[in-house]
Amino acid sequence: MPDTNIRDLFTGYIAVLNTHDFQRLSEFMHDELLVNGQKLTLSQMIAQLEGHIAAVPDLVWRAEEIAVEGNQVAARLLNRGTPVREWLGSKPNGSSVEFSEHLFHKVLNGRFFEQNFLLDAWSVQKQLASVSRENPSIEDHS
Repeated sequence: MPDTNIRDLFTGYIAVLNTHDFQRLSEFMHDELLVNGQKLTLSQMIAQLEGHIAAVPDLVWRAEEIAVEGNQVAARLLNRGTPVREWLGSKPNGSSVEFSEHLFHKVLNGRFFEQNFLLDAWSVQKQLASVSRENPSIEDHS
């Protein structure tokens, strides 16, 4: 698949994520996926995304940088939303959060089959003021 098609596939995928119309993800993803080293079905992935939207109904993904090489796409995203229920280990406080996500997706036969991503959950926790010095498992680096 040419680089421009992978870029288009990825930007279309992000657009569908932002509409929260996750049933359309079959246009972009195989039915069986490898996500951060774990086998998931597309239905399981959709359930995870629906869980995120239940906690953060206005969650949006914005691609800041995209690189394509061969059958792979790498991107740095800047995501934003306002949690309305506990999310990523933190309770909502009425504030919006903005955090980065780094991802690498691999394409086979025109759809993603492998995804690896890392999102900055610590930043979300800090923005929601749940990080405290009383929690020894999380260090405050500010």
